[in-house]
Parts: sequence; structure tokens; C-alpha cells
Amino acid sequence: MAEKPQPVRVVYCAVCSLPAEYCEFGPDFEKCKPWLIQNVPDLYPDLTKDSNSKEEDRVTEQLQSTSISASASSAPKHEEVKRLPGGKIKKKDKLEVVIEKVVRNKRKCITTVKGLELFGIKLSDASKKLGKKFATGASVVKGPTEKDQIDVQGDISYDIVEFITETWHDVPETAIFFIEDGKKVPAA
Repeated sequence: MAEKPQPVRVVYCAVCSLPAEYCEFGPDFEKCKPWLIQNVPDLYPDLTKDSNSKEEDRVTEQLQSTSISASASSAPKHEEVKRLPGGKIKKKDKLEVVIEKVVRNKRKCITTVKGLELFGIKLSDASKKLGKKFATGASVVKGPTEKDQIDVQGDISYDIVEFITETWHDVPETAIFFIEDGKKVPAA
């Protein structure tokens, strides 16, 4: 009888989370080298030939110090830097409020407010306040980038900056931008 094939055990890199064979193609190969030398030296013999024992000690010491310091201080950094598949880094959203006026049916327009949630403001409460202040309809909708935004009926871009800064003191006027003719223009 033929023997059953056994599953292959894949070793994943603790630095870049790719299989160890693919670390050299990842974004952080220089950071992966100490881990590879320590855990899978037979996989990359070039790395171990060049280094002498002093360098190995220095690398392992550096690895241990970074893992200790990384575990102690990486909690806030882990939220800031998110890795996407393939090692790409997801950019953190900028703290800014973007106001855009969209014209529909010739004379009707909608004012779109994006980015209030980044300042810790509940969009449902904000839409209610905007609707009451400007006596129009306001609702929370999903935008084209799958992020929530507030759509307010009518052209309220003339008063909205003052209203936002007075109502929510966490939002500075320098963080509010208008989109005019496809360009981002500061409101201040």
C-alpha cells in the first residue's frame, strides 16, 4: 500500500507574517533577517555565512530588545499602522472634515459633510442638529468609498463652518475643507 502524504508544516515569519520562504519578497526583509537567522538558518544559508558569532550575538540581542520594547510600546502603534494583504500599509485617515456641494436637477443641491466621525462625533446626532439648524432634511448615507457621510438638502456651505466649530469644539476651523471645482480648499 502507498503511504498517506503528510501535510507540509509552513513556518511563518513573526515580523512580516509571510511564509519564511517568501520573506525576501516582502516589504521588510531587512527587519526579517535577524528572525530568519535565529529561527530558520537552513532556509537562507547566505545570511549565516556572512555573519560571525559576534554579529549573531548582536542580532539576537537586538531582536530580543526589540521584541521586549515592541510588546511594551506597540499597543498604540498597532492601531495606527495596519497591514493589508501583501504587506502594504494602510494609511491612517487624516483628521479633516470635507464639505462638498453637489448640484442635482439644475437648481437643487446637496451639501455633503465627510469626516466628522474622525473627531468622535456621532453622525446620527450631527445630522439631526444640522437638519434642525438649517430647517432642511439631513441623513447619514454611505458614500462612494463605503464610509458614512451626512447629506444635507440645500446649499448650506456658507454657514456650516461656523456651525460645526461652535457646536463641536473638538473640530478646529483649520481642519475643515471645501471641495470646489475638484480641488480641496481650506475653509479658514
